[in-house]
Amino acid sequence: MSTLALHSSADRPGNPAASHLRSARASLTRAWKRLDQSLSYQLKGWLGPLLMAVFAGILRFIRLGSPRAIIFDETYYVKDAWTMLMTGEARDWPEKVGAASTPIDQLFAQGQTHLWLPSAEYVVHPPIGKWCIALGLKLFGGAGNPFAWRAATAFVGTLAVLLLCRVALRLFHNLPIALMAGFLLSIDGLGITMSRTGLLDNFIMIFALAAFACLLAHRDWAARRLSEAYQRDVHSRSSNFALITYRFGRRRGRSRLVLDSSGPCIAWSYWRLAAAVLLGLTTGVKWSGAYFFAVFALISVLWDAYQRQEAGYRSWLTAGICKDGLLAAAYMLPAWALTYLASWTGWFLHPDAYMHDWAAQHPGEGVTWLPETWRSFVQYHQEMWHFHNGLDTPHPYMANPLTWPLQVRPTSFYWEKLPDRPGLCRLAPGSTCVSAVTSLGNPLLWWLASLCLILGLLISIGFLRGDWRFLAVFSGLLAGWLPWAQYLHRTTFTFYSIAILPWMILAICYVTNWLRQALTRRSYHRLCTGTLVVLGLVSLFFYPIWTAIPVPYEFWEIHMWLPSWI
Repeated sequence: MSTLALHSSADRPGNPAASHLRSARASLTRAWKRLDQSLSYQLKGWLGPLLMAVFAGILRFIRLGSPRAIIFDETYYVKDAWTMLMTGEARDWPEKVGAASTPIDQLFAQGQTHLWLPSAEYVVHPPIGKWCIALGLKLFGGAGNPFAWRAATAFVGTLAVLLLCRVALRLFHNLPIALMAGFLLSIDGLGITMSRTGLLDNFIMIFALAAFACLLAHRDWAARRLSEAYQRDVHSRSSNFALITYRFGRRRGRSRLVLDSSGPCIAWSYWRLAAAVLLGLTTGVKWSGAYFFAVFALISVLWDAYQRQEAGYRSWLTAGICKDGLLAAAYMLPAWALTYLASWTGWFLHPDAYMHDWAAQHPGEGVTWLPETWRSFVQYHQEMWHFHNGLDTPHPYMANPLTWPLQVRPTSFYWEKLPDRPGLCRLAPGSTCVSAVTSLGNPLLWWLASLCLILGLLISIGFLRGDWRFLAVFSGLLAGWLPWAQYLHRTTFTFYSIAILPWMILAICYVTNWLRQALTRRSYHRLCTGTLVVLGLVSLFFYPIWTAIPVPYEFWEIHMWLPSWI
């Protein structure tokens, strides 16, 4: 057989169809190049992330009302959100109702949402996350509609993709890497399941990520301000210079003339104030947000100090601490604390809120020098602290925090055998039909991210000599994961790790950005394309058991790669 015969007739030389095909391809290529050239970099930096967020929204909002049931800890947060919306404060609910002892969660999902008790409920988390869920209930039809009680988490899960793209673009100044970050967050199973469930942790993730984006914006603003001030100071006749030798970082051992001045104050910016407010909201969802505030505020001050050195000023560390750090603390701490206190406005306004009258019933107890309402408020917080610190009740899906990055013990939010055979169950007539929501991240993505954290540390130290961007990447883990190491005795779950997912993905982006410069263009593109295709296919494979699509039992079973996943 001739070589020519191996090709289709459309590809043979002189074939009119082949000529038209080549012409169409060339026209499309030229049109794409013209469109790419006509769009500014700034516009593409918003348009690309927005399109990626639309893709993420499709994965999160389609069939958002499935399953039509209260699943896992929705039993606390959704019902709390509904009574807060109806009465201003969370109310108790009976466990079962009626002569048939029907579970209240079943009745609630069927639309019987009026069965709460008049007594205030003892809640162990601040109210911001539940108010966010309540907003979704208000906008999308009220309780009894699973879409409504999950709408807020789905929205913030979608918004997080846009934010992460912008954060990655600001860190690496490369649009394909930024879009890769958004794509990875879009397809990750933990990101998908937490966006399709009415829990609180997605709100921790979005507020912390937004605060991080604000602090990066402050960093860029401070760099411009320092650069402009340096140019003015250099041309000033009164300026003095000093010769210094660097002892650390990329310039270790090198000498440089620097201005004998500490430079302008860069402590204040609206970006930093916004970050403090957002971190107050993070803490207003769960107290673990306080760690994000502590770490992000400290790292932001260190960035300011380091940029003084980069700009060419002397005494950068002392100035960064004294001139910027103390002033930043003077307004960031109050902004953070006041935002947190404002989240409890409903508790202060409702005299029948839980423990609101504790001080009146316990004279002479607690912090006696405080007014009664504030004494009750402090005592309530002490009770919350004792609850969280002493929570060690065994649970079948509890997971050691040290194992979260490896997704060793995911949480089964929902698992049910179905009597009929909808969805993919029709493909296996003789099999049991099941529906599951398993809060499991894309395992290859998380394992790759864990590896990239180690590689990123080695790259930062060995090749880039203290790259500030790795500290930025690591800051999310330092704030959202490592503090849990002091609570190994506590009952915790792997889905808490949604708070660190953006920074796990940024670790992949960090290594990718280094490979972009270390590899040939062709090798780099092949490696990235192959990796994204594999990760995408794995997510496609797991998507049914993330989203309660009915599947044969055998299909669910082949997804349980590790015994600990069952």
